[in-house]
Amino acid sequence: MRIQRLIAIWAAKLCSTACRLAGKQGVTLAGKLARKIDPDILRELSLEVREKIFVVCGTNGKTTTNNLLCSAIESEGMKLVCNHTGSNMLDGVTAAFVLAAKNNGHLDADYASIEIDEASTVRVFPYFKPDYMVLTNLFRDQLDRYGEIDITMNLLKKAMQMAPDMTVIVNGDDALSAYLAMESGNPYVTYGITEQVFKEQDTGEIREGRFCKRCGERLEYDFYHYSQLGMYHCPKCGFARPEVDFDAEYIDMAHGLNFDIVRFVRSASCESEDGKHSVNRKIPAETAHISVNYKGFYNIYNILAAYSAARTSGMELKHFAQVLQDFNPQNGRMEQFHIGNTDVILNLAKNPAGFNQNISAVMEDKREKDLIIVINDNAQDGTDISWLWDVDFDRFAAPSIRSITVSGIRCQDMRLRMKYVDIESELIADVQTAIRKRIADGCGNLYVLVNYTALFSTRNILANMH
Repeated sequence: MRIQRLIAIWAAKLCSTACRLAGKQGVTLAGKLARKIDPDILRELSLEVREKIFVVCGTNGKTTTNNLLCSAIESEGMKLVCNHTGSNMLDGVTAAFVLAAKNNGHLDADYASIEIDEASTVRVFPYFKPDYMVLTNLFRDQLDRYGEIDITMNLLKKAMQMAPDMTVIVNGDDALSAYLAMESGNPYVTYGITEQVFKEQDTGEIREGRFCKRCGERLEYDFYHYSQLGMYHCPKCGFARPEVDFDAEYIDMAHGLNFDIVRFVRSASCESEDGKHSVNRKIPAETAHISVNYKGFYNIYNILAAYSAARTSGMELKHFAQVLQDFNPQNGRMEQFHIGNTDVILNLAKNPAGFNQNISAVMEDKREKDLIIVINDNAQDGTDISWLWDVDFDRFAAPSIRSITVSGIRCQDMRLRMKYVDIESELIADVQTAIRKRIADGCGNLYVLVNYTALFSTRNILANMH
């Protein structure tokens, strides 16, 4: 054991503890310190993972999907490394391994399941080559940081080429993600939702990737689930949504989320009906019934992704239903608090697609409710907040919305956005003051929607009041 590695691990653990005592998250700082002391520590520790390494990428749903996958792996009796906090750049990934290491400098882990920022994959993959990548979706996100989606796709393609044996578990309903997996050269497995769930299509929603990445023709859709996710095909070159390997069927959202996950396998080749060529038929191989008290249609994708990844790797998932029942979303992903006589739900909303799904989840609750919307424009958020104008805030003009409070650094911009859809809002710049006021005079049902840098501080406020 190199003394350099020991010093790096001990220093990182001490740094993390000190940050927590000071009320700071400190994970990224701990990873940065460890790499400074021992630049090779991530590579060495990752080699001590006994079985497989998963990574979870994509614009929305990374943290929930990764934490679900981690819980599923642990339910199999396995030890693992996981960055539960969502610190997903190089320093955060390093911290996950370093803080999981023992004081003797070694890692005791069967698996690793690591959320990684899409743009950071090319910085992380030189240190280890994952066995599996879960790709949730690709939406427009923080234009001033990422640029257009093509830049993100090119970075992910480069990362996939760095790990050519890595299997990609991809959302087949997203034309951008599916195209990337198909063109990467990597083996891939698909998941998605084949049935049409929503009969009324909202044509006003912003949809990315409307043009075929293969030939440039405008894609045609039989239906959308939300944003650009749905049943698509290119009328020119034949690019189309793939037949998925893991499908969600019989979806019922009347009381929580109820559906079946069906895994399909390809049968041996057989003669087609016209007798002119052979075809592979897909047959159902297994079915898992899912019944959970979650809000949000997008959570069906999160559950599908975690299940698909675990089953693809060969895990039996005998306890998956119990995992879902016990799963407590953390870090502001539909996280629940009870303060006084008020039920509070905290949720991250950082781009148009994610915010629109947040709105859908809020509106599923038919009870009277108060809203607090917190918008910051720090570097990690992206200083360009023009994306707010692509969110369907007009849907908040409903009788069940008792009040809307805008807060955070860009509260004036958020108030202006609400004014343009003729919805009144109260401006309280200080988040803690806003929360205390709504708990004191609200209806007892409060939703707090925050973007990225507001998340940790707002969660601390709620936890301290809890």
